[in-house]
Amino acid sequence: MGAKSDQAKGRAKEAVGSLTGDKDLKSAGKADRRAGEAKEKVGRAKDKVEEVVDKTKNKAEEAIDKTKHALHRKK
Repeated sequence: MGAKSDQAKGRAKEAVGSLTGDKDLKSAGKADRRAGEAKEKVGRAKDKVEEVVDKTKNKAEEAIDKTKHALHRKK
């Protein structure tokens, strides 16, 4: 299940738990909601790491290309 759907499911459980006085259901809803929030944060962190890795890879490739070009000019 996705992060947003976990959050929605959690909010629904919390609401039903509150309305019915079911503390266990309300707690389960909070747990689902928080799990969804955590998944969302992990997803954003993963995207950021991938972005940094791609930028680093591109910079390394540029440096290699410049070095190769400089070496070929010397010959």
